Amino acid sequence: MLLHEIAEIVRSLKDPRLGFVTITGVETTPDLRTAHVYYSVLGSAEQHEACAAALEAAAGHVRGEVGHRVRLKYTPAIVFSPDYGIVEGAKISNLLRKIANKSGQL
Repeated sequence: MLLHEIAEIVRSLKDPRLGFVTITGVETTPDLRTAHVYYSVLGSAEQHEACAAALEAAAGHVRGEVGHRVRLKYTPAIVFSPDYGIVEGAKISNLLRKIANKSGQL
């Protein structure tokens, strides 16, 4: 539920630094006071940094919107963290492709 709402809120933000950001997961602490929001960005290192800055700047707004949209005892503090799983997965796929190409050339 939080994943969907936070993704919708981030998508509605008008910050151009958030061009190709995807919310990939949300984990809350047991007391529901903090939500760790994981995201991935397609682009260069500069775009990753700009996106991280934009998300940090928008964290308070996102928290407020979550408070309006989701009924919880506490509105969790929002902490954005990059999700490197997609990047690492792409690296592994490239390595496997290279191995397959080399074995086909033997």
